[in-house]
Amino acid sequence: MKRINTTNPNLIRLLYILRKAARKNRAAIWGSVAEYLSRSRRRRVAVNLSRINRYTQEGDVVVVPGKVLGSGLLTHSVTIAAFAFSGQARQKIIDAKGKCLSIPELIELNPKGSNVKIIG
Repeated sequence: MKRINTTNPNLIRLLYILRKAARKNRAAIWGSVAEYLSRSRRRRVAVNLSRINRYTQEGDVVVVPGKVLGSGLLTHSVTIAAFAFSGQARQKIIDAKGKCLSIPELIELNPKGSNVKIIG
């Protein structure tokens, strides 16, 4: 297991939840998300809505192991789970009839991680 260098208690708790879900449900996707989030802050993922719009279709479920930013348009409804959302991104997702979830909420809804895309 990778050593954690962060002092952010929310991130430490999230990494614990992700690794536990990966072991319990035998879902490698949650282990991969934990690896992305355990990177240094400089290497953490930041994704614009334009990229999410480009690589998803109506009704897809996406997990972003980092922050979702509001640049670009979202033309269809998508369920997005991320570590953080910018205010503008959250508003645009809601306006497109999509959903903004935290990663633990997505794990609770879909423990196996089936049909979930990682965008990062």
